[in-house]
Amino acid sequence: MTTIRTDYLVVGAGATGMAFTDSVITHSDADVVIVDRRDRPGGHWNDAYPFVRLHQPSAYYGVNSRPLGADAIDPHGPNAGLYERAGGAAVRDYFDRVLDEQLIPSGRVRFLGMHDYERDAEGRHRVVSRLTGAVHEITVDRSVVDAAYLRPNIPATHTPAFHVDAGVRIVPVNGLAAQGEPSAAYTVLGAGKTAMDACQWLLEHGVDPDRIRWIRPRDGWLYDRAHMQPLGLLPSLMNALSHELESLAHADSVEDLFRRLERSGRLLRLDPQVTPTMFHCATVSQRELADLRRIRDVVRLGRVRRIERDKVVLEHGSIPSDDGHLYVDCTASGLGRAPAKPIFEADRITPQMVRGCQPTFNAALVGYVEATRDDVDDKNRLCPVNPLPDAARDWLRLLAMDVAVTRTWAGEPDLKKWLEESRLNIMRGARSHAEDPLMRQAVERRQRFAEPGLRRLHELLHGAE
Repeated sequence: MTTIRTDYLVVGAGATGMAFTDSVITHSDADVVIVDRRDRPGGHWNDAYPFVRLHQPSAYYGVNSRPLGADAIDPHGPNAGLYERAGGAAVRDYFDRVLDEQLIPSGRVRFLGMHDYERDAEGRHRVVSRLTGAVHEITVDRSVVDAAYLRPNIPATHTPAFHVDAGVRIVPVNGLAAQGEPSAAYTVLGAGKTAMDACQWLLEHGVDPDRIRWIRPRDGWLYDRAHMQPLGLLPSLMNALSHELESLAHADSVEDLFRRLERSGRLLRLDPQVTPTMFHCATVSQRELADLRRIRDVVRLGRVRRIERDKVVLEHGSIPSDDGHLYVDCTASGLGRAPAKPIFEADRITPQMVRGCQPTFNAALVGYVEATRDDVDDKNRLCPVNPLPDAARDWLRLLAMDVAVTRTWAGEPDLKKWLEESRLNIMRGARSHAEDPLMRQAVERRQRFAEPGLRRLHELLHGAE
């Protein structure tokens, strides 16, 4: 057994671990060891389905010190007019280059791929080779960073929570692009981002929407991607945020609030006749929304319990089927939903969401705060956990916590500077748009509705409707 000494042992070389490491070595002289069970960095991107893309612009994804892509506007396709979104291959290449061209050459980062992390009964940290069984004991001077705490449940390794009879043709979404023969019909299972991607991919490849059946246990509220844009299109985001405050100020109830948010264009839904009960921060363009609405065979009978050759059994009923259907399993739950816990502890850091639904920004923020503060309580004050949303009502909690932590950051001059310079901060550069007409409207609306809107937010959040 050999011994390795380091300041930080980062468990997980996915996007979170990479963004944290990049940030902490940029703002300190720390030494870092990254351990991952995979051979290369990138986490779940190494197992992603072939047609996966970021749902957010590349401009604010990845690590702070290196751009992802060229911050270009897509000229055509379903994302036309909006900032480019990297595909899986580009993201994998990006994290490879971050590791090989920046982190390791710094002389302060070591990467142990194909290793598992263990902590023994005496509290000692060990990593074990998945190939040879060789063991390294790790002496950690500062903290273990659990960058895999919110490890996603991914389609490639997901085990369906339902029984499938022999003879039923079913593939994970990863296998969809490998199909060599046409199917009479396609049944997509799942209600989230992956299912949307699968449906969109089928449509883009010429499958008639009437040959697609979508088993969607829940409908979700979606963000219009046009209003989640950075840099040159930032005024559209600021305008949307100001509409949130106006909608809140006038809302009679939570239901009325969501209707107002929809009318303002801030939130969208797949079916205008169905009230969404879910919110996962998913984004969609208007073109994608129109395409997905072409699928009319939508089944809302709860989750799948069993797939037989002649029928599908769901929570609230059954539907007929036949051997002509290819089932596409998109039921993996995505990001993990582990219980919230303090991000900073005496000898442990557990990166989680701080600003809603922006994982790499949050990981970089945690790295910066760790590098520039000593007191654990102060670090947690600057990085309170804002858990991933699930139900539609979680939108209110997400916003309330975002507003509160933004006010906290405003009292920290160095953190304000970091936010203004961080490429992962969607709101960077807001001041440069001060003369933009849309930005002016947003500022005026925000000034008018901030106080009544936030007051109503807290009333609705605490059930005072």
